[in-house]
Amino acid sequence: MWVGRGGWKLWHDIDRLSLAVGDTFSQFIGLEATRLTLRRGFIRTALVVDGRTRLRGLPRAAAPAVQAAIDEVTRRGRLGDQLPLAVSRRAAFLQLIDDHVRAQRWIPHDAAAAALSGLPTRYVLLAPLHPADQQALLPRLSLQEHETLAFLDEDHWARVAAANDEILRRELRERKPFFDTIEKSPLTAEQASAVVSFDNRVRVIAAAGSGKTSVMVARAAYAVTRGIVPAQRILMLAFNADAAEELRERVTTRLDALGISSDGVLASTFHSFGLSIIGEATGRKPRIAPWVENGKDVAKISEIVDALRDSSPGFRYKWDTFRLLYPHMADEPDGGEPDSYDRATRLTGFETYRGETVRSEGERLIANWLFLNGVEYEYEHRYAHDVTDAEHSQYRPDFFYPTVQVWHEHWALRADGTPPESFTGYAESMRWKKRIHERYGTTLVETTWHEIADLSGFESLERDLTRHGLELDWNPDRPIPGAPPMEHERLSRLVRTFMSHVKSGSWTRSDLEDRIRDLPKRRQARARLFLDLYWQVHDRWQAELRAIEAVDFDDMLLRAAELVEQNPHLRRWDLVMVDEFQDTSRARARLTKALITGPDKHLLAVGDDWQAINRFAGADLAVMTGFDAFFGPAVTCRLETTFRCTQTIADVASRFVARNPSQLRKSVRASRGPGGPPVTVVRLPNREAIPAAIAEHLTELSESAPGSSVDVLGRYRFERDLLRRGSYPDLRLTFRTIHASKGLEADFVVLPNLTTGTFGFPSGIADDPILTLAMSGDDGFPHSEERRLFYVALTRARRGVTIFSVAGLESPFVVELLQDPGVVVKSPAADVHAVRVCPTCGEGTMVQRKSRHGLFLGCSRFPKCRATARL
Repeated sequence: MWVGRGGWKLWHDIDRLSLAVGDTFSQFIGLEATRLTLRRGFIRTALVVDGRTRLRGLPRAAAPAVQAAIDEVTRRGRLGDQLPLAVSRRAAFLQLIDDHVRAQRWIPHDAAAAALSGLPTRYVLLAPLHPADQQALLPRLSLQEHETLAFLDEDHWARVAAANDEILRRELRERKPFFDTIEKSPLTAEQASAVVSFDNRVRVIAAAGSGKTSVMVARAAYAVTRGIVPAQRILMLAFNADAAEELRERVTTRLDALGISSDGVLASTFHSFGLSIIGEATGRKPRIAPWVENGKDVAKISEIVDALRDSSPGFRYKWDTFRLLYPHMADEPDGGEPDSYDRATRLTGFETYRGETVRSEGERLIANWLFLNGVEYEYEHRYAHDVTDAEHSQYRPDFFYPTVQVWHEHWALRADGTPPESFTGYAESMRWKKRIHERYGTTLVETTWHEIADLSGFESLERDLTRHGLELDWNPDRPIPGAPPMEHERLSRLVRTFMSHVKSGSWTRSDLEDRIRDLPKRRQARARLFLDLYWQVHDRWQAELRAIEAVDFDDMLLRAAELVEQNPHLRRWDLVMVDEFQDTSRARARLTKALITGPDKHLLAVGDDWQAINRFAGADLAVMTGFDAFFGPAVTCRLETTFRCTQTIADVASRFVARNPSQLRKSVRASRGPGGPPVTVVRLPNREAIPAAIAEHLTELSESAPGSSVDVLGRYRFERDLLRRGSYPDLRLTFRTIHASKGLEADFVVLPNLTTGTFGFPSGIADDPILTLAMSGDDGFPHSEERRLFYVALTRARRGVTIFSVAGLESPFVVELLQDPGVVVKSPAADVHAVRVCPTCGEGTMVQRKSRHGLFLGCSRFPKCRATARL
């Protein structure tokens, strides 16, 4: 056989050439050669141009066929193994679908993804070929290869979805007896569908009272009976001991009733499970610190803070500075929500510790700092000289220090020297004021908003005042007659919440410093002050854990997750089901993800983003709403039929919570059908009337609905005091906080105090934006978590909800309900005026007020809203 001289070489299987040319090639080449080395360009010339053959004994007539064979093999060579791989992957994928359809078993995402792994698109597969070579090769492809090329253009996941739809329809039809008997009541179609949808990752969005526990129990039974997962490889995780016990009892009872063995199914709390994992993996089961286990964690933070304040003057000063001066900070010089009105000066603004009203948050910061330093000052005191002219009224500087005759202007300027856009003529006014001081030789000290916001301004102000003869006496314990400061306990609670998110997210010091750099500059100094305090508390907390050889829940969960990630033996559960998934922390999510790492693993996460109310305890709603991003491609099922509420209650609650566009959409239907008594709002003349009104309502219920359960749900524990001591023998009456009512239900729900204020509902104590350093930010919708908490309260009721409020002090939530068609309003007192929602803010009601000009209507949210109307 002749071999071409020089150039590159292509090695071709002689069998492939034989297949292309036929017997003629085999006859003249001879099968003793297993490989044929060709210099393609030279042979093409030899065969096509001069017609002479260089292959011994090959007739000239065979040259075109040999040339065509060489060209085809060359083209296929350029495709490499891509076409055979595509043929193989297609066959495996179609076989997978066929097998699952015949077996009527759901096709999991990961199994389909494995079959499709490495499958190129048609474009990518043919890209190495010139278009002319593509056209020459395509007619010579086999039927299977042509079908594969067509397959590459298809939507493979649509094929999987269609197959799963068919499997689901057949399973629901043929296994109806199972779905009708696995629970005491037959499963609904949506419940049964969630059971059959046995994908690797399934998120079930379950409305309140929609039977999510039934889905978890039925899925365990379905997995065992269908041979998908044996009982001993099923794990059910709950958030508290009561929920875990209910799962254990329900699984045992219901599976036994159908003759299905539940032996080996594990139902546990996250905490108990995490401890057992650590004990198994290390031989040393840790213990939870007593102050954590007993719910005294915030008190422990306060104890640590007290010790640090006693031992470190620097810590004490910074703690008090944050608590007293920077519990909140507006983003702009003209920001913040007014909270005070001075009737003498008719000034709306911000209340100081001294009890006066100032115009801006920046001025309040300065006034509070002066008060805490014992500095005598006068706010907007008349300037010493009459400077009134045609364009200016009498000048009144922001602050005056009478003992040293020093004036002080606080300029509303950003770091770039600009004022808010709404401050027309501000720069010219600044220049005029400075010229006044120059003209009369009066002493002026100056501060700017951006300097006060980044904490540097008080250092320079202290130097200026001291230089002019004022003595400063910082005393954070000075009695405060005016606006209440942030309490130590509240700041301790913020530190504890932040700690839960830091630990759960495995954030390091450098991580958080990086995140601070991403904040707007005006927020960075406050964030750094907080972190300086936080890490000192954090380190002392960790030291005390080590001293007693204990852990807290977050550290324990993370340690369990690390061990599961490192040890495949600890991933022995193939079906993991998690309850109340909307309240999952990052640490719980990490442990869950570790458990389902590997082939043939299945996660069922059941929850309701409308009921996410535990952000303060470390929960991160983004784990559920961003489920796919955290865990991987997932199927989402919905349970939208409630077996608890009437349709009226479901509609009122749904319309209320869905005002927040960030909530996942649901259409909740009551199993008992349309209608039901309306939600009732009782408007009382004053707070003092609430206890008597509640007692009257309970008496009526005991007469009209004897034997009923009634839950009085307070936003705060102290609202228990609104229940008069009395006997309602025909009622099963319980007071709970709304947080404690989660997962429970009663015939009737009473909400005793839906008013506005610091301890109103929604709470006037907003979440500190500092939390976003260690967790996903909230959705930005006002009172988003409080709104979900109110939804939880409404949906505990089977038969009726009664809400008590005070005319003129209505909660913004009540104001919304007043406009809902499913709500009725009762005003038992004759002196309670008719409802008129504020047309300006929509969150208050128009109430009667009196001025020197007579009676008028004003918004109940004054001074935050200054809307007025004629009586």
